[in-house]
Amino acid sequence: MLSGKKVLIGITGSIAAYKIPFLVRLLIRENAEVRIVMSQSACDFVTPLTLSALSQNPVSIKPFNESDGKWHSHIELGSWADVFVIAPLSANTLAKMSTGITDNLLMATYLAARCPIFFAPAMDVDMFEHPSTQSNIQRLQSYGNILIAPTEGELASGLLGYGRMEEPENIVSILKAFFSKALALKGKKILISSGPTIEPIDPVRFISNYSSGLMGNALAIEAASRGADVTLVSGPVSSLPVHPNIRLVKVTTAAEMHSACLENFTDAEMCIMAAAVADYVPIDPQNQKIHKSEDKLMLQLKKSVDILAELGAKKRKKQVLIGFALETNNEIESAKQKLEKKNLDFIVLNSLQTPGAGFSTPTNQVSIISRNGEVFPYKLKPKSEVAVDILDFATNLID
Repeated sequence: MLSGKKVLIGITGSIAAYKIPFLVRLLIRENAEVRIVMSQSACDFVTPLTLSALSQNPVSIKPFNESDGKWHSHIELGSWADVFVIAPLSANTLAKMSTGITDNLLMATYLAARCPIFFAPAMDVDMFEHPSTQSNIQRLQSYGNILIAPTEGELASGLLGYGRMEEPENIVSILKAFFSKALALKGKKILISSGPTIEPIDPVRFISNYSSGLMGNALAIEAASRGADVTLVSGPVSSLPVHPNIRLVKVTTAAEMHSACLENFTDAEMCIMAAAVADYVPIDPQNQKIHKSEDKLMLQLKKSVDILAELGAKKRKKQVLIGFALETNNEIESAKQKLEKKNLDFIVLNSLQTPGAGFSTPTNQVSIISRNGEVFPYKLKPKSEVAVDILDFATNLID
């Protein structure tokens, strides 16, 4: 699967760089063509000579190589590769990638790359769990970059926790899986809804929910990376994915999301409704701010339009329709009822009972319930990996 593939590896300053010679050897055994670009600090952990010998190619560190007088073009490197794997990725370079700081050849190559980009963070547990690091990871994913999540284990500091770079064997397996799926959905039209809706009470207040859109974003990126033409209908969120295969439709209210989904549903071969749409909306939103006067305020609500049920009623025989359920009790039974009532092909059940799952977290734990009622539980994992599980399941259903 990797034979003839051009793999560019970017190495940053992390102790986990000692694993990269093993990764290079494994890729060469798979008959991949390997080239390497390093940050200057990466040379403190693994030598360019070792990597050059193993990859059978010169290693690029600076734009200008004083030893041979050659110019190393970041444009050429980024255009050459079929895939760019940045591993290990330090917290420092992660922050640079997030903000576009270009102070070395590796960063210039990253910004100029036209191929899919994988990134494998490696750092101590406290650095990895810091909000700024998690925010940067989410931002990179929103750009369409693919996370190779670090694992839990013993770290260089002696601490135990997440931050250990994925093992070379598993990185190779991830790349194999990527190329095997790269064209699985090529040309397929997929509609994805994502994020919350906002229902105004007056010009300064509204009803909404905690949805961050992270799951919908991850699904859009994964589907696009498999060659699908994705229409992402998203409510207001802090970040949105950027990918040439993703067409973005921004909405605010449930009514707007309803219109956008109906408009794009007819041509879609698959529809994944991951948005958290308001079940109830104010009957009479005010044009002017409601001032505080009485001790109590009665707010009248009405049911919003049931987008998923309407799409289920309109679904053609060969269309695949996928819904989400977020439950706090009677989870499996409630999800099965929703699956049947709304004519879904399968439903993804989220639980708020598991720490680290649910709204606004980078991880999630789901169960997929098939049309015949069979339940497939999955472990807690990054939402990017949850998206892989969902798309793997869905791809088997699409013609």
